[in-house]
Amino acid sequence: MKRVLIITYYWPPSGGAGVQRWLKFVKYLRNYGWEPVVYTARNPEAPALDHSLIKDVPEGLEVIRQPIWEPYTLYRNFVGLKKDVKISSGFLSENKKPGLAEKVAIWLRGNLFIPDARKFWIKPSIKFLTNYLQEYPVDAVVSTGPPHTTHLIALGIKKKLGLPWLADFRDPWTKIDFYDKLMLTPIADRRHHLLEKTVLKAADKIVTVSWSWAVDFEGLGAPRTDVITNGFDPDDFLDTNRDKPETFLLTHIGSLNKDRNPEFLWRVLGKMAKTDASFRQLLKIRFIGKTDFSVFESLERHGLSGYSEKIDYVPHNEALKLSAGSAVLLLLINNTPNSLGIIPGKVFEYLATRRPILCIGPLAGDSAKIVTETKSGPVVDFDDEAGLIVAIQELFSQYT
Repeated sequence: MKRVLIITYYWPPSGGAGVQRWLKFVKYLRNYGWEPVVYTARNPEAPALDHSLIKDVPEGLEVIRQPIWEPYTLYRNFVGLKKDVKISSGFLSENKKPGLAEKVAIWLRGNLFIPDARKFWIKPSIKFLTNYLQEYPVDAVVSTGPPHTTHLIALGIKKKLGLPWLADFRDPWTKIDFYDKLMLTPIADRRHHLLEKTVLKAADKIVTVSWSWAVDFEGLGAPRTDVITNGFDPDDFLDTNRDKPETFLLTHIGSLNKDRNPEFLWRVLGKMAKTDASFRQLLKIRFIGKTDFSVFESLERHGLSGYSEKIDYVPHNEALKLSAGSAVLLLLINNTPNSLGIIPGKVFEYLATRRPILCIGPLAGDSAKIVTETKSGPVVDFDDEAGLIVAIQELFSQYT
């Protein structure tokens, strides 16, 4: 078999969306003649722990773990967080609006830690891997980001050893939805763009997860960019329960930040609950995972607090069971400039449950394309209240 080195920050027992793409690729690579070798952090700042994912790690897989220093302890002390509090990504705040200390920390993050808070892992990793690969050669290198530190490690290896390199972008770099919130100075902004273009031109192959983002990367100077969307693993759905749920349960799985908070959805649901007794009796809204405080403020404004339930992070296999036990699965796209290319990884697992999907996002977006082509549910544009009412009425009619 050929050998491929995969540089990834996220690896079990780390949980969350960042780990699953390459965990699943690694699970099946041997079927295609490739023996993976995984390089990852020994002590990462994981958003959550999920030991259920370990079952997908192939037997005998070589996993190289090297220590990393990250400034998150300093960040917690600076903003007054307890040392065991997990740091949310994507500018998600569960309990309160960011204070001055958090805003200062964001400025420091964007302007001093380039490309990200894992930057101190770059030089030690290049040194270690250069020595390792001279003794244990591989045929190719893969880096997957964010964090984009992984791409800079691969860039260093490329310069030293000239190995074929595939750079996988699960999310954009300078076109990510929260880039404008980093409060970058012109110098820092130029640095981010310079590093991004260097990676895009130096890698032998660029891969991303959506068609719109592929166009964006090519516009930034990348050669032809291939698209490998996320997906689902059939093994995860062997015992899926598809019985009708007892309530008209709308479920959102995963992180839900302020940019994804669809105020008009809660307004419509609140009106329907007030005017329709049967709808009111059956309605339930469930959030599984990190959810921004603004969502619950919206629910309270529209009289829905009593209909909602929040569940903190659960293992991946449990989240899939909860998805399958829902009446409708919420696919909420960020209302941000890069919304056309956003395809949350969960959309494919939503499809595998065969439950109706309510997608709220741009009608021309890549997520809308998938939901529409698979006839998995209605797609409603941002703030299309009339269209949303029709969609929910139809979904409720199908349920009852």
